[in-house]
Amino acid sequence: MEKQTSSLINQALTGDQKAFSEIVNQYQEKIFNFVYRTVKERELAEDITQETFIKAYKALASFNSEYAFSTWLYKIAANNCIDYFRKKRLKTYSLDTPINAKDGELKRDYPDTDDHTPEYRLISKEKSVQIIDAINSLPRKYKQAILLRHTKDKSYEEIAEELNIPLGTVKVRIFRAREMLKMKLRDQLRN
Repeated sequence: MEKQTSSLINQALTGDQKAFSEIVNQYQEKIFNFVYRTVKERELAEDITQETFIKAYKALASFNSEYAFSTWLYKIAANNCIDYFRKKRLKTYSLDTPINAKDGELKRDYPDTDDHTPEYRLISKEKSVQIIDAINSLPRKYKQAILLRHTKDKSYEEIAEELNIPLGTVKVRIFRAREMLKMKLRDQLRN
């Protein structure tokens, strides 16, 4: 079937619309069934199937014959389904819109969570200082590992290479460093 399709693709690329119609006839039912199982609406599945073949026709020159045509076609169909679901919007409401209930309209109240107050910034700064102090108080080998992981965002493998230690040792050091930090900071950061 793929060899026959390959011949039809070559003919379609030369402008033979009848050849592309044969391709559509070969795959239309399979693509429709695939799309229908995804979107579960007959008319919508028909539209997406048609759109799939239109896109395939327009992009036929970009098809790589080293791969199966059917796989390429299913990928276009799947992408069309994904696009449909992305465009389908959930009904949203403004946070200020009252809710209609049996007893009348209900208004929503939201707590003020202003994280930028001077008090919040001061507490945040104090916590940061406590965390830095706790890290600095760790034994050197644990401090090195935790800083490379969390301030330099290095992978375990990169840390092992940089410190010239086995990967397992890196994992143990980071685990132990985190445990020590939890113990040191547990009481200090409860506020």
